[in-house]
Amino acid sequence: MHGWNGKILTIDLTNRKFSESDIHKDYLPEYLGGRGLAIRLLWDLIKPGTDPLSPENCLILATGPLTGYPLPSSGKLVIAAKSPLTGGYGDGNIGTRAAVEIRKAGYDAIVVKGAASKPVVLYIERGKVEFWSADDLWGLGTHEAEEKLIREYGKDVGTLLIGPAGENLVKYATVISEYGRSAGRPGMGAVMGSKKVKAIVIKGDNLPEPADRNELIKLGTEALRKVKESKNYDFWMRQGTMATIVWSNTNSVLPTYNFKEGVFEYADKISGDVMEKMKISQKGCPNCNMPCGMMVEAKTDLGAVKAELDYENVAMLGSNIGLGDLDKVSYLNNLADDLGIDTISLGSNIAFAMEASEKGLIDEKIEWGDFKAAVDLVKKIVSREGIGALLAEGVKYASEKLGGEATKFAMHIKGLEISAYDCHTAPGMALAYGTSPIGAHHKDAWLISIEIQMGKEGRLSYSLEKAEKLVWLQNVRGGMFESLTTCRLPWVEVGLDLEYYPKLLKAATGITYTWDDIYTVAQRIYTLIRAFWVREYLASGREWNRELDIPPRRWFEDPLTKGPFAGAKLDINGYNKLLDKYYELRGWDSRGIPRRSTLEKLGLSFAIPELEKLTKLTP
Repeated sequence: MHGWNGKILTIDLTNRKFSESDIHKDYLPEYLGGRGLAIRLLWDLIKPGTDPLSPENCLILATGPLTGYPLPSSGKLVIAAKSPLTGGYGDGNIGTRAAVEIRKAGYDAIVVKGAASKPVVLYIERGKVEFWSADDLWGLGTHEAEEKLIREYGKDVGTLLIGPAGENLVKYATVISEYGRSAGRPGMGAVMGSKKVKAIVIKGDNLPEPADRNELIKLGTEALRKVKESKNYDFWMRQGTMATIVWSNTNSVLPTYNFKEGVFEYADKISGDVMEKMKISQKGCPNCNMPCGMMVEAKTDLGAVKAELDYENVAMLGSNIGLGDLDKVSYLNNLADDLGIDTISLGSNIAFAMEASEKGLIDEKIEWGDFKAAVDLVKKIVSREGIGALLAEGVKYASEKLGGEATKFAMHIKGLEISAYDCHTAPGMALAYGTSPIGAHHKDAWLISIEIQMGKEGRLSYSLEKAEKLVWLQNVRGGMFESLTTCRLPWVEVGLDLEYYPKLLKAATGITYTWDDIYTVAQRIYTLIRAFWVREYLASGREWNRELDIPPRRWFEDPLTKGPFAGAKLDINGYNKLLDKYYELRGWDSRGIPRRSTLEKLGLSFAIPELEKLTKLTP
C-alpha cells in the first residue's frame, strides 16, 4: 500500500486502552480518507440513535492520502462525530500540524470512544498512547492551555484542544489548534468535552511512502510555483478572504442584522483595507504558501488582543450583529477562539438574541452593535448562565423554546446556523446551504460567486443548471478536497488547475482515478452521509422530510429593504423545483432519502437493512 498507512488507532477512554487495526481493504480506495473515511467509520461504529454527548459516540480524526506531502496546502484534518448541535453527521475541517503528525505516527485515522472519568490529555506516538491528567489545564482558555502543552511536549508536536465552551458542552464548541485554527461548526468540541479530553498531542516520525516519490515531488513543486505565479497571488497575500467583505456588501449578500439585509452601512469599517492597517503577520496550514489567516493587533476599551481574521468570523461577529468596528470584532473573535466556540454560530446566536431583545421576546436588553453587551453574552453562553444557557444549545433550540415568531428569524438549517452569505437574492446558494452535508455551511459549494457572475436576471433565476452546478461543486469541494484533506483555496482563490489533483493522487497511491471515478467517490460519500442523517433522525424518534432541506422563512417572507436588490426575496416554488432537481441528480427520492437503487449502485447496500428497519425505501 502506498500513500496511506492503512492503520486506525482506536483509543478507549473508559478503559484507558488503545489498539491498532488494519483499515478494511476497500475503504481507502472507495472513500479516499478524510470525510469519506470518517462517515464510513461512523456508520460502522455507532449504534443508530446514539446520544451525541454519550460515551457511545465516537470522535474521528481522519486524514487523506495527500496529507503532509510537499504540495499546496496539504495540512488538513477532518474531525467528525455525530453532531450534538444537529443530531446528524458533523465534521470540522482544520489546518494544523496535528494532521501531518497523525500521518507520521502511522495512522490514517484515530477513533476516540468512551469517556474518561477525569480530564485527560492524550499523548500519541507511533504504537503508543499515554493518558495524562489534565487537571491543571481544565478550565483554561485554549491560548494558555496550548502554551503549557508546548512547554511540556515541545514545539515539534501537533496539538488539538478544547476551551471552556467544550468543557461546558456548548453545542457549537469547537476544537482549536495553534492559537486560533478551528475545526468549527457542528460541535466537535462539545463531543471532545463530553469525553473529558482537554487535549490531544501527537508526535510522529515518517510519512507513508508514496507510490512515486519523484513524480509527487515534481508535481507538488510545480503546483506550489503555479500558486505563487497567479495574477491574484499578491492581492490574496495582502487581504486573503477579508477582501470578501466589500465584495459581499457590493453584491447585497453580506449578512446584516441577523440576515435581514445584505448591505451594511459600516462595511467599510470592517473591510480588508482596514484589516491591512492592523495586520502584523499571517498564518497558514502546513505546506501552505498562500496563508489565509490574517493576524491583527486590535485595541479596545476592554484591552488589546491579537486575533486571526477571515471573512466568515468578521461578517458574523461584525455586520450580522451590527458592529462596525474591526478592533471590537477582532476582540470578539479572539475571545471566541480562546473559549473554543465556533465564531459563525456564535455570531448567529448573538444576532438572534439582539433581535429577540428588540422584539421583546426576552427580558435582557441587548442592542444591535453593543460591543460590551456582546462580550458579556459570549461569556454567559460559555458558562451557561442566564440567557446564555438557552443560546448554548443553538438558535434552533432557543427559537423553539421562545416560540412564536422566534422560529422565523432563527437562521439555521437542520440546527446548524447559516454561515456568512445572505441568500435573499441567491436561490442556488440557498440550495447549497439546504443540502450541505453538515447543515447550513458554505464550505462544500460556494455557488454564490457563480450566481453573482450571472448578472441580475441570471442570479435571481431558478434555472435547473444551478442544481447541476451545485452537485458538481459539492463533489469537488466536499467530496474530493474534504477526503484528500487538502485545502481547496489554491484552486478557488488563485486558480490552480484541478487537473493536478488526480495526478497527485496517482503519484501518492499508485491508483489511477479519472474524474468519473472521483465523482463516484463523492456521490458515495454524500449519499452515505445522507443515509446517516436519515438513520439517526428516525432512530432518535424524529421525523425526516424535505422541509429539513429548506432555508429559514425569513428569506422567503421578508424582502430586502436596502441596496440594489431592495424588495427581493426567495420564491418557495422555485426553490422546490431546484430541490427536486438536486434530489434527482443525487439519486434520492422526493423526501431526500437515497433510493434503494442508488445505494446499490454506489456500493452502499450495507446501509439498506438499517434504513429499511426505519422507513420504506423508494426503489
